[in-house]
Amino acid sequence: MTTLLSFLRFFLHLDAYLNIFIQQFGAWTYIIIFLIIFCETGLVVTPFLPGDSLLFAAGAFAAVDSLNIWWLLASLIVAAILGDAVNYWIGHTLGQKAFSGKYERFFKKEYLERTQGFYLKYGAKTIVLARFLPILRTFAPFVAGIGSMPYGTFLAYNVLGSVAWVLLFAGGGYLFGNVPFVKEHFSLVVIGIVILSILIGVGEYVRVRVRGLKDETIHDKN
Repeated sequence: MTTLLSFLRFFLHLDAYLNIFIQQFGAWTYIIIFLIIFCETGLVVTPFLPGDSLLFAAGAFAAVDSLNIWWLLASLIVAAILGDAVNYWIGHTLGQKAFSGKYERFFKKEYLERTQGFYLKYGAKTIVLARFLPILRTFAPFVAGIGSMPYGTFLAYNVLGSVAWVLLFAGGGYLFGNVPFVKEHFSLVVIGIVILSILIGVGEYVRVRVRGLKDETIHDKN
């Protein structure tokens, strides 16, 4: 319980903690932020790490010259691209093994086939959209690897999604993070960013589900 409260405190007061990192570690802060974003996107066991909120907070510090905006953007984009790439290959390597041999009774082949079909139909769009959805952005590349989504296609949309994600949130922090209202209510802004990301994901999921049900209805009639 104490650990959870400590994490929530860190998450809600990223501006204060990031300021401490910058003061104590200087240029090493870029590496710290790089590793957090890499792990948040690249390891399926760390989806709880801050993503959107960390980008926004880092952008806000770049606006007051505590961080260099160009070094920040470059390191964040590289971290996001590499994280998804590693996650994809982990899924591709371990996922295929999970559906064969002694693990076959636990992982049914039909699940893999459904995953492959989903990514053939929605894959590219999923990789980009998942960038803006907490939790899902950690699992989307892993599932893409399991489903054997062509890596060339995955890489193209991985780069597109990474650039858009970093520019939107870090750029947003750079432009608006030091507006008096935002500075005074930073915790609420962080919560708002997370809620907005979730709502976007839910809306897209509902839209896809409704369209899928319509397609199934049309198919059944035919």
